[in-house]
Amino acid sequence: MSKLTVYTLKNSNGMELQVSNFGATVISLKVPNKSGSFTNVIVGLEEAQDYIQPPYTDVTLFLGSSIGRYAGRISKGKFKIDGKVYPLEHNDGVHLHGGEGFDKKYWSLKSQTDSKVVLTHVSPHLENGYPGELKVEALFEITENNCLIVNYSATTDQSTPVNLTIHPYINLNGSASVLDQELWINSAQHLEVDSQLIPTGQILESANTAFDYSSSSKVSKPEFEGFDDTFVMGEGNLKAALYSSQSGIKMNVYHSQPAMVIYTPKQFPELKFKNKLGEGSFPAICFEPQNFPDAPNNSHFPNSILQANETYHNEIKFEFLTIV
Repeated sequence: MSKLTVYTLKNSNGMELQVSNFGATVISLKVPNKSGSFTNVIVGLEEAQDYIQPPYTDVTLFLGSSIGRYAGRISKGKFKIDGKVYPLEHNDGVHLHGGEGFDKKYWSLKSQTDSKVVLTHVSPHLENGYPGELKVEALFEITENNCLIVNYSATTDQSTPVNLTIHPYINLNGSASVLDQELWINSAQHLEVDSQLIPTGQILESANTAFDYSSSSKVSKPEFEGFDDTFVMGEGNLKAALYSSQSGIKMNVYHSQPAMVIYTPKQFPELKFKNKLGEGSFPAICFEPQNFPDAPNNSHFPNSILQANETYHNEIKFEFLTIV
């Protein structure tokens, strides 16, 4: 049994990040607000050990966790590479977030400074059905200009699907609901899904639908019913923005992945949330930069297969601005 460890990172502005080695999980992020104090914008549990025991381990929330080998859903409980079929752990044909994935593993410490920590994990050949030994690094860094950088890299000794991301539940108020916060998404298209939330393969236009946040508007605009959806990203690295007039915090999301899943749980199960942040209706919003879900089973989706001579990268930057 590995030892549970929490790493605390800070910058000179007082911004503070806490990362657990269990699941390479962001458990707290305090950022400056317009009142001159700090707001924890990450929904997390009261104590780090709450993440490794019931009732949390009985639910599938992935609070702040690193997701792998494959973020999102894979259909049919399998995929094929070079004509060979690889069966996956699945529930009614749906394989989600890597199965017994990286969020449930203890990661190893590679290096740490006051503002940066690098964690590593090795996934053995055929773990959860995936071919190849995959070596993963996750870098977490707090910069002096109040950015959280999360950078995943991976190498394999055999062709294998890879789609890594972070799964942070964000609320810029630090309490209550995200419905009044303002959302902008750099996206004109989204993926159609079936009743199991598996992509059908169709890419739909978002203009004048509930998926259209090309102009900044409140999360709770009239068409909004909640998201667990894949947005196809537009040009440029700035992919989304969220703003709370209550806290004065604006968050910009930068990345270079082809898609981003946005998830807005209507309600959380009863857990011991820090500062009661997970209580109420629509208490958080997730931004999960990644490749298309089910890309291994859709040849017209962006390539998701990492080859033995390649290195996978996903660098995500969350920039926090204070607007007084």
